[in-house]
Amino acid sequence: MGDIATGPVVEVDDLRMRYGTKDVLTGVDFGIEAGEVVCLLGPNGAGKTTTIEILEGFRTRSAGTVRVLGEDPASASEDWRARVGVVLQSWRDHPRWTPRRLLGQLGAYYAPYATPDRPRPHDTGLLLETVGLSDQADLKINALSGGQRRRLDVAIGIVGRPELLFLDEPTAGFDPQARREFHDLIRRLSAAERTTILLTTHDLDEAERLATRVLVLAGGTIVADDTVDGLARRIAGETTVRWRVDGQAYSESVPDGTRFTRQLFSQYGDSVADLEIRRASLEDAYLSLVQQHEAGHGEAAARLFTEATS
Repeated sequence: MGDIATGPVVEVDDLRMRYGTKDVLTGVDFGIEAGEVVCLLGPNGAGKTTTIEILEGFRTRSAGTVRVLGEDPASASEDWRARVGVVLQSWRDHPRWTPRRLLGQLGAYYAPYATPDRPRPHDTGLLLETVGLSDQADLKINALSGGQRRRLDVAIGIVGRPELLFLDEPTAGFDPQARREFHDLIRRLSAAERTTILLTTHDLDEAERLATRVLVLAGGTIVADDTVDGLARRIAGETTVRWRVDGQAYSESVPDGTRFTRQLFSQYGDSVADLEIRRASLEDAYLSLVQQHEAGHGEAAARLFTEATS
């Protein structure tokens, strides 16, 4: 295990991106400290992949300042590239290769960039064990299951022992069991290597399970930045209380559900039935944001989300 850098790993200031006449990013600002696992949420088309590709150095921004591991990705050196790992939504297969052979070949490219603090590459056998592919190490890649294939994707992304790992929609198309196993894997990797991780997803459950912090991108900018719990507490407005008395249904939106419920039982006692107490959640707000964005009202939705979380 190598030492990780101290201070900001990612610094983004007024990032802008225009495609033709369309402004996708209109002023994105955020930072990521060493060792954080940060999730970038946002509706489809909000610019998540564009933001990630700019940080990876695969796309040139229109304006703004970006520093990743102390360098501008648009002009970063090969030494910088060796410090960054990428796991894309899909990766071109080499079906006749085996995981052991492929990781050995790719790992050899990182050997010239080893440092005393960060030996490179990973030992192939230990890496296969880390991602749970020891038993499949010598199978042809086209014989792997979908979950095993994704584990290999992660192994490819970390074979050079990156200080920063990008995961773009890492569990898209996964079944629940494969998704759970992948989450366990990422948590283990983060704890063992202290690698800083930035992932994109639209899955709030995934964000809650993996991320120490959540960024929400909408309307071309970051509209929220907090932990999942923090955002949920800030965005939860009034509580909806539903109940029945003598067969009659009632519903009330109140600022304090606990106090209202006490008063309800004080007034009606055991006559209260089918009691339901529900607070507005981050998921409610986020799904509303997504729906409005897809309906063509992205900027208005982003403003409402910003107001709710400010």
